[in-house]
Amino acid sequence: MKFPGQRKSKHYFPVQNRDPLLAQLTQQPLRFPTYITGIDQTLVDIEAKVADELLERYKLPKGSSTLIDDANAHALYSELKQHNLISDEFAGGTIGNTVHNYSILADDRSVLFGVMSNNIEVGSYAYRYLCNTSSKVDLNYLQPVDGAIGRCFTLISECGERTFAISKGSMDKLTPEYIDKDLVQGASALVLTAYLMRASGDDQMTQAALTAIEYAKEVGVPVVLTLGTRFLIEEDPSWWRAFILENVTILAMNEDEGEALTGFKDPLLASEAALELCDMVLTTAGPIGLYTAGYTEDAEKRVTSNTLLPGSIPEFNRYEFSRPKLKSACDEPIKVYAHISPYMGGPEKIRNTNGAGDGALSALLHDLASNTFHKANVPGSSKHKRDGLCYSSFSQICKYANRVAYEVLAQHSPRLSRGLPEREDSLEEVYWER
Repeated sequence: MKFPGQRKSKHYFPVQNRDPLLAQLTQQPLRFPTYITGIDQTLVDIEAKVADELLERYKLPKGSSTLIDDANAHALYSELKQHNLISDEFAGGTIGNTVHNYSILADDRSVLFGVMSNNIEVGSYAYRYLCNTSSKVDLNYLQPVDGAIGRCFTLISECGERTFAISKGSMDKLTPEYIDKDLVQGASALVLTAYLMRASGDDQMTQAALTAIEYAKEVGVPVVLTLGTRFLIEEDPSWWRAFILENVTILAMNEDEGEALTGFKDPLLASEAALELCDMVLTTAGPIGLYTAGYTEDAEKRVTSNTLLPGSIPEFNRYEFSRPKLKSACDEPIKVYAHISPYMGGPEKIRNTNGAGDGALSALLHDLASNTFHKANVPGSSKHKRDGLCYSSFSQICKYANRVAYEVLAQHSPRLSRGLPEREDSLEEVYWER
């Protein structure tokens, strides 16, 4: 596993960098396998620039998200292809993007649960999905289904307005029998999206997700939930608050989803309110940057050397150098917050806003899994005298998540094709060491 971020560390990470003389005197233990698991609706994102006339013909309300059947999806795709309107086709799905990016960053294994077409033809949607997914993502546990996986058309009008047409296909057909209990319980985290909770009819995706959550909770594997869209949360925020309180360890959201869940427009206050429901929160807030919030032991809090920031909670980042802990693991838990502005002010040109939050979450998951990896391989390290949820401090997790989000914003695809550069090309080398 690669080191999360680019900091120098006295804790010997990666573990193979230990003192070579000491390594000769001690028996080297077998490497502990570290990975994360995720459940997703497998789909392909298809992006095209279209005229308003096409939207009207297919009865797609401009600027909205509409479900369409397989026949209409096939007709729409054929027309877009015929007129060379498609600009990009990417493997998609919130969790698919997240576990892919995790594997790219960590250079390590992740496992994806979902469905995949039983018969795959060259050039088909399923073929494109597999081609655009890292080989480090274990797809051997996907459930084979008859029919197409999901398709999400992003139709961009001349004015820049985005209209979404979603064809579910068989993406919600995952059944609980295809959730491997041992894999879930051996993982560093289980990652889910709120979209999984709205399966309808005979589809068992929701039941499969709930089954995986129960497996994870049995052995204390952190359950990570990303909210996906404010519209889904607005339908019944009280239900979501109860669900998160009962099941979720780490919550990822943007400022709009945070407002829908908590009623607070201010992302810092929304993060604080969400901490009443879970142990840690990652909140992305567009041009404002991003926040992390969580708990640490009062006796272990570490004061920042950075400038204390004003806000709705005065000097809220005072203890941002502390490491996140489970609230239940603290004798005297205190709330800790950290914030960071967009890396270098954001990309010169933002090419894609889809997936920046997924990229930030993948960085947090890398740090969380690194803690498991390091604890198993260097159990005597002073790092683990006090059990933490993550390897790094709130501040460092902010920096890492922020840097990965920048990389996603600067490219067309929501999925990374490579890890962060070994050396930064800018004068911001000191970014990691501040």
